Order: sequence, then structure tokens, then C-alpha cells
Amino acid sequence: MTTNSEINTADLRKALGTFATGVTVVTTLDKDKNQIGVTVNSFSSVSLEPPIVLWSLKKTSPNVEAFDHSGRFVINVLARAQVNLSQRFASSIKNKFNSVGFREGLGGLPLIENCVASFQCKTYRRIEAGDHILYLGEVEEYSRTDQETLIFCKGKYMCGQEIETV
Repeated sequence: MTTNSEINTADLRKALGTFATGVTVVTTLDKDKNQIGVTVNSFSSVSLEPPIVLWSLKKTSPNVEAFDHSGRFVINVLARAQVNLSQRFASSIKNKFNSVGFREGLGGLPLIENCVASFQCKTYRRIEAGDHILYLGEVEEYSRTDQETLIFCKGKYMCGQEIETV
């Protein structure tokens, strides 16, 4: 085990990466009604009553203005078979929605097809924290399936297996 009392950001990132997360694409519309989507693994449940979720976006992201303006977002939890969507929405290509199956959700926001789950939210609170912005959203509608969830851990895509417990 490596213990480090001095914070080295590259090493800290590796340490944080040992925590397995699901992979999501968070979507919204910009002020001109263009579809915006970003790959995010900083998604978490905050509260059930009221239903609130959280995700974060780097302050320097070119998409901050769109998420701030819209006041709404959709968390699309990716299925194991959607690695290509994770990579697509993490890239800097112009039209990320080209040839991506989606339908319109609340407020016209894009809901990506064949996801494990989706959470349609209105922005509950925006908090600046370090080099990121935390977006808390109140869940207005959600859906889920029984597909296998895409997982990211130690810099790699993975899938989980159920462990039998006593």
C-alpha cells in the first residue's frame, strides 16, 4: 500500500480512480436549443425525499454556459454495450448527437435510447467547488431497465458480476 501525505495530483487521480463508478452522459439544451451532452462519472444520489441527484462539471468546460442557462438536465446511465457513447460524448467532436438514438424528454432535452436508467431533472442548486461546479438536480421523472451497467474503474471500462453473500 502506498501512503502519500503530499498531494500529487496525478497520483491522487489514480487513487480516486480505484473507486468504481457507473458511466453517464448528461444532456441539456443550450440557449439556441442545440443538444449538449458530456460523459460524466461523478454521478451520485443525494436524497430520496425530495429526490435529488448530483454530478459535477469542470469549470473550464465549454458546456458550463449551456447547463447554467437551461436549468434542466438529464442523467443517462449507460449500459455495458454503450462504451462507444461514453467515448463519443467525452470527445470534442462538434455534433455528438449525429447518429445517436434519442427522444425528447421534459423541456425537449435529449433522452438517449437503450440506457440502463435516465433521470430528468430541474437544477436544484449549483455550487462551485475547487475546479468543478456541482449540479444538484431534483428528479422529476425517471426510468430504468435491467440491463447490465457500464462501469469505469482504474482508467478502464468494466462490467460487474454479482457476488453471492451469506
